Amino acid sequence: MNLILKANLQSLDKTRVLLTIISNDILTNKTVSPYNSSIGSHIRHILDFYDCVLVKSNTIDLTARKRNSDVETNCEKALEYYNNILKKIYAIEENDLDKIISVTDDLGLGNIRIDYTFSGLLAQANSHTIHHYAIINYILEGLGVCLNDETFGYNPTTPKVNSLN
Repeated sequence: MNLILKANLQSLDKTRVLLTIISNDILTNKTVSPYNSSIGSHIRHILDFYDCVLVKSNTIDLTARKRNSDVETNCEKALEYYNNILKKIYAIEENDLDKIISVTDDLGLGNIRIDYTFSGLLAQANSHTIHHYAIINYILEGLGVCLNDETFGYNPTTPKVNSLN
């Protein structure tokens, strides 16, 4: 299997692990400052991004994501959504990765169209996921929940802190 697909699957598996150890109350908790956002909203956002980019099309509009709100409040619904995303990733064929995809996005100054390779878009999806995991990690810490994954929310290129012990 292609390394980009493997990396996405490895990153997304952290969603599965998270959703199997937290409750719906933790998923929906919005009490941690300064974000006051829920883990569920970040999980939904991650999965909506994948759902959007995994359509069988040469044009993708990142501003037209589903925003599946049930995922924000229910771990089971989020796991169902996650499993649907996995099926789509496993269905990707090697020759799909080099296809040029026209992507519409809003970078803050209005919509813009950008050409990507499909593999480039998947690389962006992976980095986007890790970025949201970093915020989720902050929320988990604020709620006193330990995930026991030192890599959760850390980009692989982030320098490792040397342990003193």
